[in-house]
Amino acid sequence: MDTLEYNRQVWDRLVDEADRWTVPVSADEIAQARAGQWSIRLTPTQDVPRSWFPDDMAGLEVLCLAGAGGQQGPILAAVGAQATIFDYSPKQLAQDQFVARRDGLELRTVEGDMKDLSCFDDQTFDLIVHPCSNCFVDEIQPIWNEAFRVLKRGGALLSGITNPVTYLMDPYLEKEGIFQLKYSIPYSDLTSLSALERETCFPGDPINFGHSLEAQIGGQLAAGFQLAGFYEDDWGGEGPIDKHLKGFFATRAVKG
Repeated sequence: MDTLEYNRQVWDRLVDEADRWTVPVSADEIAQARAGQWSIRLTPTQDVPRSWFPDDMAGLEVLCLAGAGGQQGPILAAVGAQATIFDYSPKQLAQDQFVARRDGLELRTVEGDMKDLSCFDDQTFDLIVHPCSNCFVDEIQPIWNEAFRVLKRGGALLSGITNPVTYLMDPYLEKEGIFQLKYSIPYSDLTSLSALERETCFPGDPINFGHSLEAQIGGQLAAGFQLAGFYEDDWGGEGPIDKHLKGFFATRAVKG
């Protein structure tokens, strides 16, 4: 299966269905950001600490890596950053373009694979914002390597990451609130699940991959980053597993 093309088509459809990750920010949120009241998220419910951002965002080159949908990019553009939104879903990118037209923002959208940033020169960006999205690709070391390459010295990579433990449970039992280990990490919807499990438990979802902590955190260190921040998040009580563990975390990694 061409996973990239399959997931591209799924995300285009999710835009049509107004999935939560595809709904653009409002004009009021843009106005508040212009007035200095703003936040963005890398994970479902927790705002990124303001201390993770430079004090002055004006003029900074910011890359929203696999982060289209009209959410993070327009907010960052509204606070003065030179925002570039890079994503493989044309309809997701169109959401950012919509907000830019509606609210008079300047931002750039680029379609492509998050593992290949060859369209950007070395040391182009001051900041990279990477919401939870590397769970949609089978290999993530190229993402860390490319992010390190295109980031300027002293810049930071802010990443949202899915806790790999969430991929390990029997999907049928999980729907009943029973959490029983069934799969292993690394995990893949294509090889860990049967065709029947995919069709009945995750119909219409993008293909997901569960990457080890070594790949997620160790991979950033291997690329040359220094880990400088960490927090956990969950579904805000909406997910059955929330009462047991945090299903997401975020990292701030700095290029020294």
